[in-house]
This record gives sequence, C-alpha cells and structure tokens, in this order.
Amino acid sequence: MNKRQLLQSFLAASALSFGLSSAMAQPTTPIKFQLDWRFEGPAALFLHPAAKGYFKAAGLDVTIDAGNGSGGTVTRVASGAYEMGFADLAALMEFHANNPDSPNKPVAVMMVYNNTPASVMALKKSGIAKPADLAGKKLGAPVFDAGRRAFPIFAKANNIGAVNWTAMDPTLRETMLIRGDIDAITGFTFTSLLNLEARGAKAADIVVLPYPDYGVKLYGNVIIASPKLIKENPEAVKKFLSAFARGAKEVIANPAVAIESVKARDGIIDSKLETRRLQLAIDTVINSPDARSEGFGVVNAGRMSLMASQVSDAFNTKTRVSPDAVWTAALLPPAAELNGVLRK
Repeated sequence: MNKRQLLQSFLAASALSFGLSSAMAQPTTPIKFQLDWRFEGPAALFLHPAAKGYFKAAGLDVTIDAGNGSGGTVTRVASGAYEMGFADLAALMEFHANNPDSPNKPVAVMMVYNNTPASVMALKKSGIAKPADLAGKKLGAPVFDAGRRAFPIFAKANNIGAVNWTAMDPTLRETMLIRGDIDAITGFTFTSLLNLEARGAKAADIVVLPYPDYGVKLYGNVIIASPKLIKENPEAVKKFLSAFARGAKEVIANPAVAIESVKARDGIIDSKLETRRLQLAIDTVINSPDARSEGFGVVNAGRMSLMASQVSDAFNTKTRVSPDAVWTAALLPPAAELNGVLRK
C-alpha cells in the first residue's frame, strides 16, 4: 500500500469513526409511558413500535409499563411519575373537573379508541336481551370500571330503571357472572367477552350490549401527556405520536405479528387469545365506522363537547369539564401520516 492509499484508508476510517461517535452522541429523550392495563392484546399498539425501534429512531428512550386502570394512569402522569400514558378520556375529564387547581393536569394529545369499549354483558339465561331488561337487576363491576362510571349515561339514553350494584375485584367480575351471583356486568367488550369464554361460557350464550350501539357515543382511550413535557419538549411528544402512528398502522394490518411484541414482554400470554382480543379492539373501537368517518387520532368538536357535558353530569364532578382544557390537536402528526393508519 503506497502513501496515497494509506492516507485514503486513514481518512475513511476517521470519517467512519466520527460518524459513529456523532450518532452515539445524539441526545435521546427519556419518556416513561404508563399503559391503562396489563400486557394484553391492545398493548401491542405501543409495544410493537417500541420493539421495531420506531421510538428509538425518533430519538426517544421510551419505557412502557403495565397499568391497573385508567384512573391510576391519569394520576401517575399528573404526579410526574410518568411523562405520558394511555387512559380513558372520561377518567381524564373527571380528574380535570375534580382537581381544578392541580398544577399538572395531563392533556389528551391523540385519540386511539374512537368509541368507548364499554358494554353491558349478561348470559341469555338471565332474560336480559335489551337495555330495558336491566331495570331492577343486580349489576357487578369494580368501582373504577369505565362502564360502571358511565352507566348513568347509558341508563339515561335507554330509559333504564334503577339497578343494584355489586363491587368486586376485576379478577372476580366474570366469575361472579358465571356463578350467578350477579345478573350482568359492565366492562370493556374485548376484555370481559373473552374472559367469559375462558371461564366456560359459549359465545352464543352471551348477550353483549355495547354502549356505542345504544346511543352512547363516548370516546374511549387517548394518549395523554403531562403539561410539563408539552411545554418543555413539544417535539418529543410529536415524535412519539408519529412513531406510534407508524406502528399502529402495522398493528392494524397484521395483529398476529404485532402480538409477538406483547409475548416478548409477557411470555405466559396465550398468543392466539390475545390476537383475537386485539382484533376485537381494532374492529370495535380503533378501526370502527366512527373512526373511519372522523379520521384516526382526531376528535369531533361537537361530540367532544357533548361528552364533556355528559361526564360532568354522570360523574357529578366538582366543576364542569372544559373540552379545550383536556384536549389539544396541536401535536398530532400531519394528516398524510394519520390518514394511512386505518384500513378501509
């Protein structure tokens, strides 16, 4: 090798070394993200883009933790323990209205579940076939269950008489229905329906009364962010939402593959069952007719205002819910990115 070749080799090696060093030196933004529930099918919406490296490629170091209910997620983001999370919009609205002086009220930055997954479920042998049949019946759900909290809205929309409530731990809800301890339950359809089947109930023997099908057009889960993060690093939120949308498109297109990312986080899950759960979520609340009509990630102002009023009344909040305070579209990805997420 002559001197010229030696110099060229040295310069090339130096350039490569500098490039690697520069790439390694690029700052990453840490984001702690809290799910609303356990590592089940719908968690693939977040675990898949994380596993594919989409958050990392955007300069984000995202840590995703399982949750134990939307109320807890909202509280943890408000406390500063987490920068972002996934929670039921009604739970976020309730927090805002009951904590008007809180300095760190989370804000919804992207709509994911365009329809609430809440429904009433019963066994056919109970004689319950329509909402009116629930009058005088014994209903069961955890006190924090989204469907139970919003039941007054469902009852008003369907002129349902008084019902009797029984509270229990989430793990006992479907078991108590199977045993006949209660007549019906409220819960997310894609959770309780499959749990009932796992406990021996046949699909043909289960009555499902989805809230959206019976006049209750509440929004469901949204991605939330702390106002501190929004103020200090809005670009990080934008990058997160863009990476999420990219991953969500792939999850919707191929749920079975996306479930592999959930299996990687919780090796004991039943992949077939969780794929079905994810598909149910996609069909009923993510890629629903309402979502395709309004568009992925966004909200309809009129519908949002109506929900704010309904939640204020049903949850008997200290102050009225302000739609403008709980939601912002300012950090959403461009329409071109969002328009390609849903399948027609």
